Amino acid sequence: MTTGYFGIGIFEPKHETNMGTLWRSASLLGASFIFTIGKRYKKQSTDTNKSWKEIPLYHYQDLEDFYQHLPYSCQLVGIELDEKAVPVEQFVHPGRCVYLLGAEDHGLTKAALAKCHHLVQLPGETSLNVASAGSIILYDRHLKSTLAR
Repeated sequence: MTTGYFGIGIFEPKHETNMGTLWRSASLLGASFIFTIGKRYKKQSTDTNKSWKEIPLYHYQDLEDFYQHLPYSCQLVGIELDEKAVPVEQFVHPGRCVYLLGAEDHGLTKAALAKCHHLVQLPGETSLNVASAGSIILYDRHLKSTLAR
């Protein structure tokens, strides 16, 4: 993994509390930004570190708006239980990427999956809480980056 940047966000989040938890994890684990697609964020008590002071939150109206505003030469990494997904243990994180998590009740849509450069799957037969899944991906990136030094 080369140096670069990364962001993480949720497509059509159902529960605002998950965004607060993910924002806190993103801040602690080195993300450059977080985002929502399709639903605005409301301040949450789960963001106990006031992460909004550390990294920005972006909001996109829909998937197309988000995709058109991806940074130049940035890869989109979908986190999803999918037969095409690479197990997280084998995944090599791109230097410049954005991690996309699906909504708590329906995951990523087919349209969102089609836009992803990579698909990554966490262990297990059922999905995790979206903030927990995002935190695990961020920690995996952090750990692999630390071990590579």
